[in-house]
Amino acid sequence: MDILFFLIVLLLVISPFISLSASDYALRWGSHLSVDNSEDVLISPNGVFSAGFYPVGDNAYSFAIWFSKPTRHNNYTVVWMANRDFPVNGKRSKLLLLETGNLILTDAGQSTAWSSDTSSQSPTMLRLNDTGNLLLQNMEGVVIWQSFDSPTDTLLPFQRITRYRPLVSSRSSTNFSTGFYKLVFNENNILRLVYDGPEISSTYWPYQWLTEGEVRFQYNSNRIASFDSLGEFTSSDNWHFVSADYGVKLQRRLTLDYDGNARLYSREEDSATWVVSWQAKSQVCETHGICGHNSTCSYDPVSGIKCSCLPNYKIRNITDWTYGCEPEFNLSCGNDPEATFIPLKHVEFYGYDADLYQNVSLEQCKEKCLQSCICQGFQYRYDMNDPITPYCYPKMKLFNGQYTPSYFGDFYLKVSKSNLFLDNHTAVSGLGLNCSNELGAPLHRAYQKSSESETLKFVRSFTFGLGGIEIVVILVVWCFLIKSKKDSDEAIQSYHPAETGFKRFTYSELKKATGNFNKEIGRGAGGIVYKGVLSDSRVAAIKLLNVAKQGEAEFLAEVSTIGKLNHMNLIEIWGYCAQGKHRLLVYEYMEHGSLAENLSAKALDWQKRFEIALGTARGLAYLHEECLEWVLHCDVKPQNILLDSNYQPKVSDFGLSKLLSRGKHESFSKIRGTRGYMAPEWVSNLPITSKVDVYSYGIVVLEMITGKNPATLASHSTETCGEIEHKRLVTIVRDKKIKVNGMASWIEEIVDPTLERKYDQEKIETLVTLALQCVEEDRDARPTISKVVEMLLHLENH
Repeated sequence: MDILFFLIVLLLVISPFISLSASDYALRWGSHLSVDNSEDVLISPNGVFSAGFYPVGDNAYSFAIWFSKPTRHNNYTVVWMANRDFPVNGKRSKLLLLETGNLILTDAGQSTAWSSDTSSQSPTMLRLNDTGNLLLQNMEGVVIWQSFDSPTDTLLPFQRITRYRPLVSSRSSTNFSTGFYKLVFNENNILRLVYDGPEISSTYWPYQWLTEGEVRFQYNSNRIASFDSLGEFTSSDNWHFVSADYGVKLQRRLTLDYDGNARLYSREEDSATWVVSWQAKSQVCETHGICGHNSTCSYDPVSGIKCSCLPNYKIRNITDWTYGCEPEFNLSCGNDPEATFIPLKHVEFYGYDADLYQNVSLEQCKEKCLQSCICQGFQYRYDMNDPITPYCYPKMKLFNGQYTPSYFGDFYLKVSKSNLFLDNHTAVSGLGLNCSNELGAPLHRAYQKSSESETLKFVRSFTFGLGGIEIVVILVVWCFLIKSKKDSDEAIQSYHPAETGFKRFTYSELKKATGNFNKEIGRGAGGIVYKGVLSDSRVAAIKLLNVAKQGEAEFLAEVSTIGKLNHMNLIEIWGYCAQGKHRLLVYEYMEHGSLAENLSAKALDWQKRFEIALGTARGLAYLHEECLEWVLHCDVKPQNILLDSNYQPKVSDFGLSKLLSRGKHESFSKIRGTRGYMAPEWVSNLPITSKVDVYSYGIVVLEMITGKNPATLASHSTETCGEIEHKRLVTIVRDKKIKVNGMASWIEEIVDPTLERKYDQEKIETLVTLALQCVEEDRDARPTISKVVEMLLHLENH
């Protein structure tokens, strides 16, 4: 027994050194791969795939998986990246398999750039299998993490797309960071191509004018799609296709390219090229957002895609068309005498119709657009099946424009006469966009090893043998320990990867970060917020939620949804904790605290208050109308509007949010929100829509203007919540406006005296009028939040 114990100890001591040289296919626990060593590459047993550090820029690397054989241009085809958005340094960066079972990627030996967030009480091994799947397994062969569960822009045979595992494009052929296109299952269980840009989101495949039932089968709960090595693709929504070369077993990949088109590729070994065997969109200009806004796309088989700014518009970023173009003129709201129209022959803009007018003349259509503040131009066309009846579509946004010679209509662009170009603009021309299929820069690294000497072969064989003995002994000892140990829920827990898109913290990590939760910075119905410092030195706001009875799966589903929300005026989530009964969220820390604190401290001048009103409206507009799953906040108040170092607002606290199907309303089982800011619908038992957030927003704006807290006013009344809100702050402002209408004095009577009359009276009067529209008792009389944004932008520019 003493000899056996000595042998076990000896093998455990030397195991880290053995694991470094034992296999090209696996990485043992306690070992690492280094960016400094070009030989530190994992190779699949069949030699098809390689995994290691891949160069993505000057001295910048990502840990990636790629096809081992280069193309004829000596480029390597990447199929997966761990840290696509956070490259690491070309010196001293490592991928480490810790003895705790966690796989981490460190940047120059310092901060953690990526982690598998796993743990294991038994030894683990990282290996690359023949399918291109990178697997982290324990000694029992149980997979505790795999790259197939977190695809980037490429799907390999038998890998799955699921509801929370979409494909996301890269930014360009050489920039592998997260792009704007997704192949994803939507809320109706339909597989779609979606443009999720910096300003808007829209679906462009399959065609929007086909109903769900005509295209796909939405009554499925699996939400799974995959393809096999023969080229057959199947999806749980009944979508199915086969490749042009179906039936031949080839190397294949399905990639969502940076131009937004999903393509199935097959490798031709003779020419060392990837050939397209299927693609989602045959008309590439129908891909949304490809040229940004205020531009058009045209396509020629020889020259490819060409992006062009509209007349009197200029490109925003010469290196990136996705930012689109901006106008070189200004027009006032309404029927501006300087406004005129430029006809653009055979140009179409898809979506964002402000209205539809049927059987109106061209002059009537022009007049309707001239009278509208939001109309940027109009589509005037005839239906091919009804060449007599004209259709007029005023457009409030100019996205997804394309020039098609066969299109049966024209677009009339609203511009200023003073900037009018001299030509008649019968066609659109401009700068070109190179959309070649060439992939990123070549990977200058040798994967084939030189032939081995007999001595080296002997050493290698001996090492393999010793490693085999080690594994057998460890398995025997481990089985003995398992047999003799009592079952314990705390000792061994199954690993369930959370598809949330950000870090999963342990409770002990967050307890340490907050100093045992002793730095409280706020509290509410949803929980208590603490200030903390994470292990990477980032200052964070850590919210301990009051959801102890909520199951982990339900919590992770909500966190996953929140994780998909990304806007400059929404608070950014960094991670979460779901351990035992504990539920916590980790946010970015806002230096200037909440709007409520700043209003109490009288720290905001007029300009800051206006920018906060605009930024908050933008954040809510994103939640209501632009993100992939529409969200109601349900608790808009100054405490949930946080201010960064530049006093830019970020809407926070989605703990009371309610996800809705697009275009529908919901009934809630209980009243939500904060007294003083709640819409009348909450107590009137009416269906809840996005207009409840519009109402709360209007109250917040009135509070910023007057300096009066509606919740304080409400606390001194015994009336019901809905009546309180109307008969206190709202009524005070409305009565003052009515009694002295047309006189400047009414503004002075309601404005926060701490502003000391340092404000634009015309703008603040307009803002008050807009806020009162938002708090109308009839929800249908309130504007949408996107309409609020448009009016504020117009107010800001005039």
